[in-house]
Amino acid sequence: MHNFLFGIYPYIALSVLIIGSIARYERDPFTWKSSSSQLLRRKQLVIGSILFHVGVLIIFFGHLGGLLTPIAIFDFIGISHGAKQTMAVVVGGIAGIMALVGGGMLFHRRWTDPRIRKTSSFADIGILALLLAQLVLGLGTIFVSLQHLDGHEMTKFMSWAQGIFTFQADAADYIADVSPIFKLHLFLGLTIFLLFPFTRLVHMLSVPLRYLTRPGYQIVRSRRQGNGAKNPASGATKTPAE
Repeated sequence: MHNFLFGIYPYIALSVLIIGSIARYERDPFTWKSSSSQLLRRKQLVIGSILFHVGVLIIFFGHLGGLLTPIAIFDFIGISHGAKQTMAVVVGGIAGIMALVGGGMLFHRRWTDPRIRKTSSFADIGILALLLAQLVLGLGTIFVSLQHLDGHEMTKFMSWAQGIFTFQADAADYIADVSPIFKLHLFLGLTIFLLFPFTRLVHMLSVPLRYLTRPGYQIVRSRRQGNGAKNPASGATKTPAE
């Protein structure tokens, strides 16, 4: 079971994430959105959203860089395993608290406001609940990490993650003896990847690069402008006689 959960399940989750996201974008592009509820109620949204998104982004890129950067690179630039462990605990702890507070505000808003609750799907509420559970588990791992400030424990997860991406058959063996809370944290994280294409989380993949090169104006209506209206394309003013 351990080998399945941490040696095979990661490939299932990542495959569904990639293939499912592509299929959704191709088949249902109009569902590819964040489905913001700002128009229904702005209260709690701004502060909660900022705290949640900033915290989650710091955690995501921290995990991405920390787990997938080869250990040899840290050794080459002189960052010891202990220093990396301490930095991960401090930065991850602060970002985790930010994300948990912000996510709690967003969950409370979505769960208690009747109008927002009515426009929220099961997936909307469910994925937010899973993210909050994952944040709680992540913060819980800090107490275990404080007992291993030499960084040796962290190298196990780095070896596991890099083993998965380099298709090592025995990658799961690296984390065989780690604390159960770490294993639960990893399993829930993989499950969130699995569910990713079927939720509003897909909007994370939308980077609006085209906004950098789009024209300075947007043509809304180019024919039969109203009386005395100005044609935005030509700058001319049309009259009823024209």
